[in-house]
Amino acid sequence: MTYCVAIRLAEGLVFASDTRTNAGVDHVATFRKMRVFSAPGLRLVLLSSGNLATSQSVASLLERRMRLHDGTGLSTVDSLYDAAALVGATLREVLARDADAAAGVDFSSHFLLGGQVDGEPVRLFHVYPQGNFIEASEDTPYFQIGESKYGKPILDRVLDYHTPLAQAIQCALISIDSTMRSNLSVGAPVDLVWLRPGDANAPSPVRLGENDPYFMRLREGWSRGLREAFATLPAPGWDI
Repeated sequence: MTYCVAIRLAEGLVFASDTRTNAGVDHVATFRKMRVFSAPGLRLVLLSSGNLATSQSVASLLERRMRLHDGTGLSTVDSLYDAAALVGATLREVLARDADAAAGVDFSSHFLLGGQVDGEPVRLFHVYPQGNFIEASEDTPYFQIGESKYGKPILDRVLDYHTPLAQAIQCALISIDSTMRSNLSVGAPVDLVWLRPGDANAPSPVRLGENDPYFMRLREGWSRGLREAFATLPAPGWDI
């Protein structure tokens, strides 16, 4: 399984993903689910969940065509909308090639694509398995893919479009940690990256292991804070 979250804020974008994949208890492995694409005037981050073969094929084709400079790659897009459409078209291409090879196998994948093309604000899209997509807004500033239910409550209670970037990074990591605690199919290391509007350079992902000192302090502080808050809740008003 997988858990990825991407957040669009007034101060920029935050992306976080786990790296665990499994095909049963005997086949647990670590695979990167975050890709960074950059070219003059273009900075993009792509997160993926679902069928690993499909998502790797899509990412590999996007990377290859970007290197070829043949007019079909991400470096040629004029907007993030065009980039999302290209990811969707590449996904449909891979599914058309592979889906008939093994009847009954779920080849579907989801993608989160965000970043900035010069001349535009930062933008964030969720690309569905059918290749269509939606865009994050001020009212809906984050997307999740994969095992999303355990990490959603913290996002809903804390985040809005004007949340400071540093706080959103903390929120994304707590969201992933909450998911890891409740679902063994999601696990460290965690890949994290952020992008501020107008950044000239491609974002550099940070990898946090299970025993990363900051990640450990964050999860311990969150757990302690929850216990302390719970202890202050009003007692029930009936005899127990």
